[in-house]
Amino acid sequence: MAGQDKVKTILISQPKPASDKSPYFDLADKYNMKIDFRPFIHVEPVPGQEFRQERIDLEDHTAVIFTSRNAVDNYFRICEELRFAVPDTMKYFCISESTAFYLQKYVVYRKRKIFHGKARFADLMDSIKKHSKEKFLLPCSDLLKPSIPHLLEEAKINYTKAIMYRTVCSDLSDLSDVTYDMLVFFSPSGIESLFKNFPDFKQNATRIAAFGPTTVKATEESGLRVDVSAPNPKAPSMSMAIENYITGKG
Repeated sequence: MAGQDKVKTILISQPKPASDKSPYFDLADKYNMKIDFRPFIHVEPVPGQEFRQERIDLEDHTAVIFTSRNAVDNYFRICEELRFAVPDTMKYFCISESTAFYLQKYVVYRKRKIFHGKARFADLMDSIKKHSKEKFLLPCSDLLKPSIPHLLEEAKINYTKAIMYRTVCSDLSDLSDVTYDMLVFFSPSGIESLFKNFPDFKQNATRIAAFGPTTVKATEESGLRVDVSAPNPKAPSMSMAIENYITGKG
């Protein structure tokens, strides 16, 4: 059984939260732990000139599907670089309410046709199906979840996949002499970055936390032991799963 005294340092493989209200900060205070944040992956934009070679006609689409803020930023960046004026009639389908609100950075929100889901792409499909006559553009990275095109194709939605940014491994060489009691991952790409930066990584006593079934699978296929996984029946969030682990409840 894990004891609170055994996990004193944690590295979260994501950017540091913008808000002081993050549950990770509460964890650090409550259990007197050191929690650091460091993205193991980052996004690089596909230049407009390179995107042009894909021969995707932006003007040919009447709706856009956004699965993240990165997708929003890179869609409007590409439009600007290609000097495409997004028409006021464009419809926007966003994976979550927060992504929909983020559109305010680029459009007058109340004057646009904007639809959103509840954070799962499957939830957004209901709105997409109701507008199935539209021609959709799907701005995405090179690591698009296979379930997304699968759902669109299953529903016979007319869409174009547009790779506008890439997910790449970050340089973590400055961490080579730093050790943590626990490493926390949220995507298979994070595991890939770990081994790209540290090919000889040995887990030993380091605990590994993985969020989501695909991350758990990638971790185990890399020969690593998953000590904490979320979401689970006792902990819908990673912070709760970590707390359950260090208190022996998980």
